[in-house]
Amino acid sequence: MIIRLDHIGIAVQNVSDALKFFENALGMTLDHVASEEGGKTDVAFLPVGGSEVELVQTQDPESGLGKFLAKRGEGIHHICFEVDDIESALARLRENGAQLIDETPRVNASGMRYAFIHPKSAHGVLIELYQKP
Repeated sequence: MIIRLDHIGIAVQNVSDALKFFENALGMTLDHVASEEGGKTDVAFLPVGGSEVELVQTQDPESGLGKFLAKRGEGIHHICFEVDDIESALARLRENGAQLIDETPRVNASGMRYAFIHPKSAHGVLIELYQKP
């Protein structure tokens, strides 16, 4: 089911400001910045080994990420696992009583299928599942 840890998502108020720390202080290298969720989210991708750190900034204060930032401030928002079959993974989660935020996968601009598991089912951790196209 799970292939690897794909990324750790970090909610930030401003991607450009956050990059100053991650690039300069930590020495990480920016791969690229993309606009997701129809332009409502900006994401900076910083590869680390076989995974990535994603710095995520929302343009919509009413989104889940916007509400997270307002309530908790900047910090780790989610972890993401790559799976080989997202439909099977979601079915297995349902069979085991997990509460899903996404009953069916969403698709991002690059064709990646993804879905979120509610933190109430995952011991307080927001988990995202990715299936590459």
